[in-house]
Amino acid sequence: MHMISIRRSAVALGSATCLLLTGCAADGGGSGAAEGELSVLAGFYPLQWAAEQVGGDRVQVSSATPPGGEPHDLELTPRDVAAISEADLVIHLEGFQPGLDDAVASEAPDAAWDAGQAADLSLTTTSEHDHAHEGEEHADEEAHADEAHAEEEAHAEGEGSVDPHFWLDPTRLADVADALADRLAELDPDGADTYADNAAALRADLEALDTEMSDALAGCAVDTLVTSHDAFGYLGERYGLEVVGINGLSPSQEPSAAQLGEITELVADRGITTVYTETLVDPAVAETVAAEAGVRTAVLDPLEGLTDESAGEDYLEVMRANLATLQEGQNCS
Repeated sequence: MHMISIRRSAVALGSATCLLLTGCAADGGGSGAAEGELSVLAGFYPLQWAAEQVGGDRVQVSSATPPGGEPHDLELTPRDVAAISEADLVIHLEGFQPGLDDAVASEAPDAAWDAGQAADLSLTTTSEHDHAHEGEEHADEEAHADEAHAEEEAHAEGEGSVDPHFWLDPTRLADVADALADRLAELDPDGADTYADNAAALRADLEALDTEMSDALAGCAVDTLVTSHDAFGYLGERYGLEVVGINGLSPSQEPSAAQLGEITELVADRGITTVYTETLVDPAVAETVAAEAGVRTAVLDPLEGLTDESAGEDYLEVMRANLATLQEGQNCS
């Protein structure tokens, strides 16, 4: 349950109390914005990192998701809502963290900025693991048309079929950074050149990463990627890998016994040697599939948040660690 139903007067009172004490922020450290700095609140790590890179020393960035927290499961306290109401800019990904969406709409609609608009969220998936059978022929064209229509209806009804994990394609994150630079410039025209230059530098870094990944994943013997949850669709689309998530788009979704059996069979049929567990997600189900299929597991980080166990200090380092893991797990030459 998201704790967002509080009146603005209560928010103001809580904010004043925090200021008299030690300050407030969603990540426990206060907005910390000095005079002349923009206060930016990001929903979770990739948005936070991009905002820090683009904003530089003209912004103070905090995250609504605490370190080590699972962003899908974000629950907001009154203190968190106070930080949202005070921010100059709130960067969120609509639909990814519903509690944050609600709080932004209630407390800071004018400060809200949806990164998904710039990311072009073009991928969808279904909750029935139909993606495990992509590439296999349907019994007939009519059945295929019926399935496509059903998926369109599910998307139209808002059943969470849009894949939000755009940041695992570095080029999409670069597009978001460019759009963010424009938004920051609207709030701080004096910093427009700084934001543009920082975004250009970030794009160069992300395009270099993209080139590394394209080259390294071009010659993989195994082109099917089996992961704990359906977080790697954009990575798969960018680098020519078919992705099968054991759970759905949310790590809390659990497959049925029949679905587990189908995925286990797929692992055997396609010569898959590695099933990927994830940071921040219980590995039990993925380990069960790997054990049943007689293959190994490796950790692949969806970069929804950093922890002390992350294989790097920032987005670029963790993505390169992911690349090394994929090269080994997919038998890439």
